[in-house]
Amino acid sequence: MRLTPFVRTLDSSRLKIFLLITLVLSYSLLSAEQLHGQESQESLNPGYVEVFEVSGLLDDVLASALENSIIDAQNNGANALILQMNSKQAVISDQRLIALGQAFMDSSIPIEVWVGPSGSTSQGKVAQLALLADSLGVSIGSSIGKTGKNVFSSMELNVSYQEKIEILRTSTLQWDEAIQANLVQCNRVEIDELGKALTEKEQLARCANPTLGDFLVNRDSFVSEVIQTDDGPRLSPLTKTKINRLNLVDQLMHTVASPPIAYLLLVSGLALLLFEFFSIGVGIAGVIGAISVALSAYGLTILPFRLWALLLIIFSMLAFAIDIQTVVPRVWTLIGQIMFTTGTIFLYYEINVQMSWIPMSVGIIGFLVLMTRGMPIMIRGRFATTQINRE
Repeated sequence: MRLTPFVRTLDSSRLKIFLLITLVLSYSLLSAEQLHGQESQESLNPGYVEVFEVSGLLDDVLASALENSIIDAQNNGANALILQMNSKQAVISDQRLIALGQAFMDSSIPIEVWVGPSGSTSQGKVAQLALLADSLGVSIGSSIGKTGKNVFSSMELNVSYQEKIEILRTSTLQWDEAIQANLVQCNRVEIDELGKALTEKEQLARCANPTLGDFLVNRDSFVSEVIQTDDGPRLSPLTKTKINRLNLVDQLMHTVASPPIAYLLLVSGLALLLFEFFSIGVGIAGVIGAISVALSAYGLTILPFRLWALLLIIFSMLAFAIDIQTVVPRVWTLIGQIMFTTGTIFLYYEINVQMSWIPMSVGIIGFLVLMTRGMPIMIRGRFATTQINRE
């Protein structure tokens, strides 16, 4: 049977329509699957948290880096900003500290503080800043306290913050005492997973976070999953961790601004300049000494120091120089040593900024040995005249 042209055209049109509908349905199903996959991937995306270390005195360099970390963490979509803290004091102005505290309050993401690892502390104005965080954690062996006068009294803060400041104003709480005082948010567990009754100390230990990883997995901003291991189930982190540190230049300036480093740079630089003056060398010691004194000057401008103590250390060099010329340590060496020792002991006046006995002992004993033995021997060897006996 032969088909008419009209029937052939109709069959061809039906075929084209069928193919077009099939193509549209296939594309729609494929797009729906891709969209569903993207939504599933987004829903399972654990994100990341940013970790910033606040170590040493909170100076201008560290404060600037902390401010940048808060801004970057918000702009980059971090789940939270975690501050690993070990600092005894802030040496920035109260106005800048208040601005930093306001940045904590205005942050669109949680800012959480962990005082650790073991042996770390948070004291002074830095402790006041830590209490502004959304949550606080401590490691076993850490401490927090001695906040002093409330710097943030002009800010509108809740009653809980005021109560915490009053508790820590003049006292330092160890990690377990901080947990008992409810500075650390924790739901105590009286009976463990095996049905064993826990002692008071064991309950407190479970509230502490020995490592940064333990602190992270207990945050709402950190996603983890339970996996089975040979030792039993454990939490495996899904959220990524980004560590943010100071760059090399900022780290150098931050280190120079620490009390013992600034002091040791000062006395080392002065000793090298004195050595260069009497040795009449090629200038290497003088250049190194000048650089050391310049770095020390930067550090001292950041730190709270007594001017009269600094002048005692500088003028003690003149007293040492008088006896160096005679090559025999005498009364001026004693006067210089007394001036140097007094200036060393009283150089810094804030309690949390004062040096330990180790750098002070290195400076005092080192200068005593240098001026009574080292410099006289160098002068004798440099300017001694060889005598030749002739008969």
